[in-house]
Amino acid sequence: MNIRPAMLEDASAILEIYNDAILHTTAVYSYDPVTLENRIEWLEGKARDGWPVLIAEDAGRVIGFSSYGLFRAWPAYLHTVENSVYVHPDHRGRGVGKLLISPLLEAARAQQMHAFIAGIDAENRSSQRLHQHFGFEQVAHFREVGFKFGRWLDLTFWQVLL
Repeated sequence: MNIRPAMLEDASAILEIYNDAILHTTAVYSYDPVTLENRIEWLEGKARDGWPVLIAEDAGRVIGFSSYGLFRAWPAYLHTVENSVYVHPDHRGRGVGKLLISPLLEAARAQQMHAFIAGIDAENRSSQRLHQHFGFEQVAHFREVGFKFGRWLDLTFWQVLL
């Protein structure tokens, strides 16, 4: 397995993984799949703003991606970022997430970030364990802030200081 920076050519594979998360999981509190144009704009925006997007590749196939960006848009949050990690459903539970988070933390340190945040659905134990592995601690629990699949969802925030 190889971890590398994303390229525009990865947009359709990123789209497939992201839309699966929208349609079948509570990893994204959204209902509608996004378009290829949306993912291309997202990749271009990340590159323009200097935020990393990493790809996990196995035998030439994209099996996951990760990134981070601003936690909040106000200037005082300049040194705080929030991450995203998505793994193809056929490859979940195989350590791909660990391979994608480690270089993100290194990149954030290199960019002199101070706080690293993860917003995780309260029932997503695998993502919680993944982040705990890297020293994240739960710092907030928001009750019934999302509604998806006919039920209310709780959102937790996890944090590690760099």
